[in-house]
Amino acid sequence: MLFKSLINFAFRKGTLRVIDHKGAEQVFGDGLPPRCTIRLTKASLQYTLAVNPGLSVPEAYMDGDLLIESGTLYDFIELAAQNYPGVESYPLINVLQLIGIGSNKLKQYNPVGVAKKNVAHHYDLSDELYDLFLDRDRQYSCAYYADPDDDLETAQLNKKRHLASKLLLGSGDLNVLDIGSGWGGLGMYLARVSDSRVTGVTLSTEQHKVSNDRVRAAGLQDRVQFHLADYRDLPRKFDRIVSVGMFEHVGKKNYKEFFSKLRDLMTDDGVAVIHSIGRLDTPSAINPFIRKYIFPGADVPALSEITPVVEQSGLICTDIEILRLHYAETLRHWREAFEARRDEVAAIYDERFCRMWDLYLVICEMGFRYENLMVFQIQLSKSLDAVPLTRDYMFEWERAQVDKEKTA
Repeated sequence: MLFKSLINFAFRKGTLRVIDHKGAEQVFGDGLPPRCTIRLTKASLQYTLAVNPGLSVPEAYMDGDLLIESGTLYDFIELAAQNYPGVESYPLINVLQLIGIGSNKLKQYNPVGVAKKNVAHHYDLSDELYDLFLDRDRQYSCAYYADPDDDLETAQLNKKRHLASKLLLGSGDLNVLDIGSGWGGLGMYLARVSDSRVTGVTLSTEQHKVSNDRVRAAGLQDRVQFHLADYRDLPRKFDRIVSVGMFEHVGKKNYKEFFSKLRDLMTDDGVAVIHSIGRLDTPSAINPFIRKYIFPGADVPALSEITPVVEQSGLICTDIEILRLHYAETLRHWREAFEARRDEVAAIYDERFCRMWDLYLVICEMGFRYENLMVFQIQLSKSLDAVPLTRDYMFEWERAQVDKEKTA
């Protein structure tokens, strides 16, 4: 029974009770919380779940073949996350990775056509779905918790303000590019807090439509435009460039192309800020379930993979900030909102889709709590004097902007 052998080898924290297809029970772990009971409905699962468990276990839950008998899905995934180093060191897993199953040495091929298809897989889902669990501005990236008690709306506004502070928008008439502009919230915010003109590009047909509808409703057509386009096809230069939650889709093979194009898009005194999920430890492949079902072609870089490419591109790294548990808290808020309106999601799609998204939100949250995931914000320029000598300008601008928002 390979799966039970794997659990027995790997699980040292928490308590997992496994009931097989015949009703036989076995308990693994140290007896302490978190505690969970799972039932396997097929004999074949005793073997298939031990092969690439990062994919096969979520698939079994999604298909209704692995049932949570006591505890919650959150408890089960938390148990798995706390004990995953043991799973990775299981001898069978090491052998399978050597022959290419569950390999950590994946590099993404991401030409324009493939990138557009990958984006459509996730971002062109029902418009109603995202309204059910995101904030009102539909910020679908890591929020910024200036206070641990911030609600989601406050934390997402904090994030937009924090990014704006790093762009040094000032009072000039600047041209700003938003690469991967989503539903338009950040671009519209940047236009509202400055005299800048904002151009956004997205590969999502649905996001493009919604963002332009929002611009028209807000009366910002003269200063904000969103285009259905790939950043690689843009011919002009910009004073400021921001990209939030898009770099994860670039792929390791394409880092050189990305930063070279970023350099070409920037004016000589330009500033860019890249906000992306990253790894705190050594380079590794993204969770195979997330790659297959949620974000095809996605990639989670380590800074050690990025900084050499930045250096070779001719760009200067002027600031790096690491946001550690901010995304875990963001995902917690999304997960709780999704659970509260789960019946509405099931009415749009079906129960299998709900289980898939339950897994997505919990697995990602656990990744930021236990699996060395973080978010980084890298500020880049072409010139040493493009930004002030100290970081005081960021904090001063944010404080002043908070005061303006309070009196608005």
